[in-house]
Amino acid sequence: MHLKLNDEFLKPFVSLEELDGIEPEVKRAFSYVENENGPGNDFLGWKTLPLDYDKEEFDRIKKCADKIKQTGDVLVVVGIGGSYLGARAAIEFLYSQNYNALKDKTKVYFAGNTLSPESLNEILQLIDGKSWYLNIISKSGTTTEPSIAFRVLIEKLEKDFGKEALSERIIATTDKSRGALKQLCDEKGYETFVIPDNVGGRYSVLTAVGLLPMAVAGIDIDKVMSGAAQAVADFSDDSMNACNKYAAIRNLLYRKDKTVELFVSYEPSCLMLNEWLKQLFGESEGKDEKGIFPAGAIFSTDLHSLGQYIQEGKKQIFETVISYKTVDNDIIIKETEDNSDGLNFLADKKLSEINDIAKRATSIAHCNGGVPVIELEFEKRDEATLGYLFYFFERACGISAYISGVNPFNQPGVESYKKNMFALLGKEGFEELKEKLEKEF
Repeated sequence: MHLKLNDEFLKPFVSLEELDGIEPEVKRAFSYVENENGPGNDFLGWKTLPLDYDKEEFDRIKKCADKIKQTGDVLVVVGIGGSYLGARAAIEFLYSQNYNALKDKTKVYFAGNTLSPESLNEILQLIDGKSWYLNIISKSGTTTEPSIAFRVLIEKLEKDFGKEALSERIIATTDKSRGALKQLCDEKGYETFVIPDNVGGRYSVLTAVGLLPMAVAGIDIDKVMSGAAQAVADFSDDSMNACNKYAAIRNLLYRKDKTVELFVSYEPSCLMLNEWLKQLFGESEGKDEKGIFPAGAIFSTDLHSLGQYIQEGKKQIFETVISYKTVDNDIIIKETEDNSDGLNFLADKKLSEINDIAKRATSIAHCNGGVPVIELEFEKRDEATLGYLFYFFERACGISAYISGVNPFNQPGVESYKKNMFALLGKEGFEELKEKLEKEF
């Protein structure tokens, strides 16, 4: 596995002296992760997960996925945040945004990540008349969005297959021993997989949370874990390797008022990977009035909407471009006789080559326009790369947050909107807050 951090478009913004200067901070942050002695250290289970994951459960995941693939047309995955973003990012990264339409495999739909009735109704229409299974992912079983979807989908499942079939068609990924969902599973006999106590939601993609949907989609999860294990080996020291260097560069740019990180790919299949990265970094770093704001874009598409701002707007942005060299299905541009579109100068060129040149041209323009560009380059898009990439960003995020002086593994601000929502909906125990909100707003 090979990852290259290209700093060609960083030189005007970050000097070698600055990198040398921040190295002691990187080493200290690395030690917090490695020795598990920093804030939030009880949520570092992801650190060695690619090596010490539960092999018995891993085999059960593959067997469960095989059963679903053999007897089901659809798996509906119910979860929000880290309970769905990683799996969806993985499937789209390896296939495409159109995987359900293009692949002759069991389809995987995602529900419970919104309160939109139209969205949930679409899922109900898509599974109507199909043989389908339901994977509910929640540590507590009481998160509002997935809980509502789960309630609606159980009703549909019972209507389609009968009450006796629920224990065969519902799979829960939840806490090992406690919580409302675990209790329900024990009572009803649903098959369960574990979200480890020491792995937070946004770091859970390499647990059953992400692995079961991946396996159902036909992804070789052994190769995913192998790629992640290689990343563990590659980033196990405190040298300025690509992972530590990336964390250092982010913090140096932040100190120069580059407060927005735009995750960029030139492949639409990386759209949901950007969404996974937004949660990973946003929830990990955005606290104590600190943190880089994570955003995402697909180029060249978004150059026709955001390009003007990036080039000449407020100089608060830096880019992290994720790319891979090998393209499986290429297109060669052919010459036309009339050349009415003026594109004959591209004749005999591969579309991937044009895309690469667009990437380089854009990075040059943005760098010259005051926008630093970090390039992370992989050899090819495959399962091993996917596992490597997930682990790289998880570790880099933890180290980066420690450098900035925050706990990477809590998210106290997430609860604020939930309390207000419960109060306004009339949930028992929130009467005083409801009265306060209705007076103030």
